[in-house]
Amino acid sequence: MKNSISEIKNKIISSYINDEKTYDEAKSSNINVLLNRVKLDKKRESRKKILFSTAASAGVLLFGFFIF
Repeated sequence: MKNSISEIKNKIISSYINDEKTYDEAKSSNINVLLNRVKLDKKRESRKKILFSTAASAGVLLFGFFIF
């Protein structure tokens, strides 16, 4: 039992001590993918704005119709 606990501790400690990982590697991105994502985000946002404006206008019209 004692050996298994010490083995687990050693594994946990070794995962923090491991220096083989390099975090300085440069990551590259395809600019076309990023630009397409921006275009799609703009389209989605404009659709949401139009939908919200339509829903708000319909709500005001219905509210006005029921009041008067």
